[in-house]
Amino acid sequence: MLAIGVDIGGTKIAAGVVDDDGRIIASTTRTTPATDPELIEAAVAAAVSELRQNHDVVGVGVGAAGFIDADRRTVVFAANLAWRDRPLADELERMVSLPVVVENDANAAGWGEFRFGAAKDADHMLMLTVGTGLGGAMVHDGRLLRGASGMAGEVAHVTAVPDGQWCGCGRRGCLEQYTAGTALVRTARKRASSSDPALGPLVQAAGGTAKGIDGPLITRLAQHGDPASIELIAEIGRHLGTGVASLAAVLDPGVIVVGGGVSAAGDLLLDPAREAYAANLTARAFRPIAPWTLASMGNEAGIVGAADLAR
Repeated sequence: MLAIGVDIGGTKIAAGVVDDDGRIIASTTRTTPATDPELIEAAVAAAVSELRQNHDVVGVGVGAAGFIDADRRTVVFAANLAWRDRPLADELERMVSLPVVVENDANAAGWGEFRFGAAKDADHMLMLTVGTGLGGAMVHDGRLLRGASGMAGEVAHVTAVPDGQWCGCGRRGCLEQYTAGTALVRTARKRASSSDPALGPLVQAAGGTAKGIDGPLITRLAQHGDPASIELIAEIGRHLGTGVASLAAVLDPGVIVVGGGVSAAGDLLLDPAREAYAANLTARAFRPIAPWTLASMGNEAGIVGAADLAR
């Protein structure tokens, strides 16, 4: 039984036909017209129409950044896309004449990893997507945990540092402000601008200016042994592990899966996270310590997860 999964990003719409085993057997992409809801929907419909030409599908799953209602029909709010209380499923069903399910993009990716990827042997999973921002997905007893309003899993906005950095959500000290790629770059540029000698190699690699520093450059230098870059990534990892230890007191995950662009740092990120997690875990001497592992499906997880939810 085939289904189509669609992953709507801020710049690109990726879609694929997915089989029962989580394999993408055909795919296509479109540019995201992020400021116009109707054009976004038209682009998704065009991608679905292209993929249906050679495949008989039973439905469409859409992963979209933002708050999705409990019925998986409406995008209540999307910070980076032009959706406010948008009945996305209704609009797309009218255009493609197929059943449509809408889910938060991190939830869709998490479900993909749970069903077919790094957590396929687990019953309880917490997934973190550490990229430009911080996303989360939670699976409890084999079911995606969505909450009363469909908005559970927003781990980015758990308070990590009271009265800390301002966050785009309007609050201060959110975990995202200390764990995401933006935090990594912000800290590096701040230290470089203050002429921290330890960041000399990083500034030199960035073309001699703090402005040239970005996440992939920090990761690359860290992987080549630059001490300052290693420490910058470790700081992100420690905040992540400490934050997840608090979440574990409520969720008790069996495995913690980490994906997103910053996860390219591998154990340079995960080892400090594991250590901080174990050190801050409630009653750690009397409970199993959940393993941390890298996501295995890369950018395909959102497509595969959305399609599986639709099926």
